[in-house]
Amino acid sequence: MASTIDIQKIQVEHVTIHSSKDFDAVRSNVESIIPRIDDGIFTLLRYRETARALRELEALPPLSIFGFRDHGAAAQVAGLQRQAIQYDIGNPLTATKMTRHRISAGLYAPIRVFLREDSDGVAFEYDRPISTFGQFGDRDVDEVARKLDKDLQAVLESAAA
Repeated sequence: MASTIDIQKIQVEHVTIHSSKDFDAVRSNVESIIPRIDDGIFTLLRYRETARALRELEALPPLSIFGFRDHGAAAQVAGLQRQAIQYDIGNPLTATKMTRHRISAGLYAPIRVFLREDSDGVAFEYDRPISTFGQFGDRDVDEVARKLDKDLQAVLESAAA
């Protein structure tokens, strides 16, 4: 039996939040405002300690940094000196509030946020959650995505200010 492929075109809203601060100051701000997630939560889940994991998830701040990739360092192989970091920012409990309705929402959780410095200065860039999650056409997912939109924008504006 042959597999089938469905392709759907979606419209995504892209956000850029400019900062008048230097890259290192903005990086320091965002990393102090948004804590790194404790990977122990994932260990609890792996060992089916769901009740304890839920208690720890409920105690988390609205957003955490799951990980990051230093694109600036990678650009050095091309002989470029750049400052750019891609963060994965989200909240596992928030994600499950969407994936329980549409498992495919997991494709966009956590949110990718790019902090970069180039010719127009320092800025954060990301795709608005309501536009990426909105493709699923689910009111319950949209409600969570709208709150995520507000939380993410507020914290990034604060880090950029």
